[in-house]
Amino acid sequence: MAVQTVASSTDSAAANSVDLGPAAALSCRECGHRVPLGPVFACEECFGPLEIAYDFSAHDTEELRKRIEAGPANIWRYAPLLPVPADVATKPNLNPGWTKLVQADNLARELGVTGGLYIKDDSGNPTHSFKDRVVAQAIEAARAFGFTTLSCSSTGNLAGAVGAAAARAGFRSCVFIPHDLEQGKVVMAAVYGGELVGIEGNYDDVNRFCSELIGDPAGEGWGFVNVNLRPYYAEGSKTLAYEICEQLGWRLPDQIVVPIASGSQLTKIDKGLQELIKLGLVEDKPYKIFGAQAEGCSPVSTAYKAGHDVVRPQKPDTIAKSLAIGNPADGPYVLDIARRTGGAVEDVTDEQIVEAITLLARTEGIFAETAGGVTVGVTKKLLESGVLDPSLTTVVLNTGDGLKTLDAVAGTGLTATIRPSLESFREAGLV
Repeated sequence: MAVQTVASSTDSAAANSVDLGPAAALSCRECGHRVPLGPVFACEECFGPLEIAYDFSAHDTEELRKRIEAGPANIWRYAPLLPVPADVATKPNLNPGWTKLVQADNLARELGVTGGLYIKDDSGNPTHSFKDRVVAQAIEAARAFGFTTLSCSSTGNLAGAVGAAAARAGFRSCVFIPHDLEQGKVVMAAVYGGELVGIEGNYDDVNRFCSELIGDPAGEGWGFVNVNLRPYYAEGSKTLAYEICEQLGWRLPDQIVVPIASGSQLTKIDKGLQELIKLGLVEDKPYKIFGAQAEGCSPVSTAYKAGHDVVRPQKPDTIAKSLAIGNPADGPYVLDIARRTGGAVEDVTDEQIVEAITLLARTEGIFAETAGGVTVGVTKKLLESGVLDPSLTTVVLNTGDGLKTLDAVAGTGLTATIRPSLESFREAGLV
């Protein structure tokens, strides 16, 4: 089965100036206007977001499947579907991806799920979060466009991923974070030797500053992975969808629960599922995507419940700091996807987040960061309300390692303190 191209011959010619594999052009998500590949992120016609348009016309389905299955155990097995050169696997990169899809039978029994429950555990990436996927994509775009400094605005995980990837690839890095992040994430971002700058304010303040820096001579030669390199960076999240389906035996999950920060991860997972359907790699069938937020920063959930199409910004106040983006850029697109697929967007309290972290750890031995507590907590809440169908195959994302957010579970500790004797052991009631 051959797949039709999505790019015109004009787009393909424009893309010849850089080698980013099947990437053919940048296309506006709002008006469809196309521009050549470059370090731009907003449409010049309507100011809508730009994303990658591809030329997949050369792919035969079965040959593509064999090529993927014979590829490396990282995201570069999907290089034919990503904006990267064909020789990407030979370049210095952290090579993230191909993380575990854990069949969570213990958690399923506790929650009453009978159709199969899986945790896509991205804490196994090089810097222990899914951000390694998106940064790996951005690094290749930075190389193609001749940038010398890699940067970002970050709520924590991205800062560490950029620092590590830049060190490995030989880039200078300078990243910007809110000044009050969890100490574990600050240390992890700083240890790679790049510059780490705290901004007085929340993530939205940091992001605005970075947008200003791009337009200033001081930012010349800088590739901001989630600003001027955002169209390429965002494609890394598609690989979660690719891996989930391949690990399920080239099947679509019936239901998937995704955390929402900017909303980009959820929208790109949907894009990845749609691409697999169009390529013939999975059977076309309905699936539902559910978004998960913390109550203390839930602008998308609030809009969904109110039936709105516009997301009103909020001031974040939650322990789930990696999701604390009060003005999510992809919020309206998340609403569209949740409604189109028959999913929903829900939120949980900080207390429920902590309960979910300990529930997942107790049942499956997976220590999730607060964002994982959000997805597991929302899954539980949606099951209890009857919104999630327990008879369907369900995948829940854990996007980071709990060692990064130890403060959230600081009350967890020793069961007992005893003297080194059997008598003391028995007195403690442990037998």
